[in-house]
Amino acid sequence: MRNIIYWILSAFLTLAIAIVSLRYVTDFWLLSFIYSFQIHLGVAFVAASLLILAIRRHAYGFALLFAALLLTAHGVVMLREFGGEGRATGAAPLFRLMSFNVAIDNWKNSTAIADMVIASNADVVNLLEAKPLTFHLQRLFKVYPYHIGCDNGKDSCDTLVLSKRPFVTRQVTSIGSLRKDRLVVAGVDFGGHTVNLVSAHLTKPYFDDYQVEELEDLDRALGQISGPLVLAGDFNSSSIAPGIQAFLRKQNLKTMAPEPATWPIAAGWFGIAIDHIFGCAPLHLTSLKRLDDNFGSNHSGLIAEFVLERDGETAAAR
Repeated sequence: MRNIIYWILSAFLTLAIAIVSLRYVTDFWLLSFIYSFQIHLGVAFVAASLLILAIRRHAYGFALLFAALLLTAHGVVMLREFGGEGRATGAAPLFRLMSFNVAIDNWKNSTAIADMVIASNADVVNLLEAKPLTFHLQRLFKVYPYHIGCDNGKDSCDTLVLSKRPFVTRQVTSIGSLRKDRLVVAGVDFGGHTVNLVSAHLTKPYFDDYQVEELEDLDRALGQISGPLVLAGDFNSSSIAPGIQAFLRKQNLKTMAPEPATWPIAAGWFGIAIDHIFGCAPLHLTSLKRLDDNFGSNHSGLIAEFVLERDGETAAAR
């Protein structure tokens, strides 16, 4: 009986490991979200392998354990690939950025969210699914006199970018064909230093291959931008998802590793980061933190600080 249980469990674990390992063969959209959980699944596979070996010590069980350890270790390596160098310069950051997916139906917490944004001391705030803030816009605009989005009532209020600093350029456009106006590109003037801020909201990766199309459009949009660049938003995928990886490598974007987990909320720090803030040299992150409260959203928000380095010197905040 023990032998039968051993081989049944081994067969199921083999299938599970094979499915996750398909990432090394193909970036099939239906499995893309699973790839975001490679580290978590790898740890589960290690535990399952140890259980199998406890039932019966056999060479195949050790092979499964080895494969599970490889998946987990490679997941950690991939997660750290996009971690930039720490920039503890001691100088004041050039600017502070908050990015938060409010959640489209989160009306009851809208007042608390608006209060939090105002108290955040962020220079720029990137808000996604911002419709619940419709009735707080005038209060927000008093603190953030420059804004993009939510100009035509709540039905147009999806992405909202708030800034204490003036915009040099501004553009709202679409990526992919599923949803409209989920890409904002703005040049922000920080005391004579123009930083290109890009806000993006990608579709869930298991919605056919829409996210693939969106990443292609986002790649083209970033390719037309020159100068310091920060990309923030809800990607609905981890940095280790193959499509996201390829995009980040091509654009040479960096964040801080490990990224704070932002979803699912119930998992806390044991979740995954599907909301991101990336920078591109000469712009560097000096800190990246998760907001203490999710204010009823199904995502945690992020707040980051940046320095701008030119010729080895850090640009001072003004």
